[in-house]
Amino acid sequence: MAENIADAIEAEILRLSRQLTEPGERECLRCFLLRMINEFGCDGAHRWALRWQQLRAPRAAGLLRRLSALGGCCDCEILLNVFPGYPAAGRLLPCAGQPQAGSAVPCDLRPLRRTG
Repeated sequence: MAENIADAIEAEILRLSRQLTEPGERECLRCFLLRMINEFGCDGAHRWALRWQQLRAPRAAGLLRRLSALGGCCDCEILLNVFPGYPAAGRLLPCAGQPQAGSAVPCDLRPLRRTG
């Protein structure tokens, strides 16, 4: 009985962790990284960029290599060096959506900045 409860709890924790760290259907890489780093921090690796790539751009095999070449050697450096132009809003803005499925191009937040 105790083993069944432990298995059920482990399965629930796994389900919740996946749910909490899954990119939104059209969430761009920049907005996903901002959300994940805000909630869970950066571990000095591409933990969140890799998760986004696996779920939203699985055919972009060279994405992490390209981001590293642009100065994004970890998730927070991607935000600082690759996507530095986040609007000063005092809060995280909702993602405006990927311009094209599987693209790492960030969404256009200009209209949200004016209404936020």
